[in-house]
Amino acid sequence: MIRSTQTPRFVETLLDWRPTAHVARLALVSAYLLGAVVKASDFPGAVAEQAHFGMTPPAFWAALTIAVEIIGPMLILTRRWLWLGAGMLGVFTLLAAFKANAFWTMAAGHDRFMATNAFVEHIGLVGGFVLVALLDRRERAA
Repeated sequence: MIRSTQTPRFVETLLDWRPTAHVARLALVSAYLLGAVVKASDFPGAVAEQAHFGMTPPAFWAALTIAVEIIGPMLILTRRWLWLGAGMLGVFTLLAAFKANAFWTMAAGHDRFMATNAFVEHIGLVGGFVLVALLDRRERAA
């Protein structure tokens, strides 16, 4: 069987559709926007979450998290300093992966499996932020 190296027409059409890139960026940052809204609407809960993860002072880290979860997505969605927004969310996500999903410290079992899965998902998001910045850079250079 010989495989075609050409992209199917319907895929090309979808990728060439102008809103596709914006919708993809929105999908990438949607969890962060939702997280910011939830944390801002329950700031004591956000502070308690930071305390749970050993972040001190927890109120500072809660406020910083909300700021990153608002500013980063806005920079990506508006494509103004997209690289900075992607970098902010990438670094935030990487740090969160290590702090909140330290699977290597857990005994084997369901909790370790879930933490491992969440850790790898976070690493995938970091890759997504690198790609969105890379694609934006290439588009602007063209």
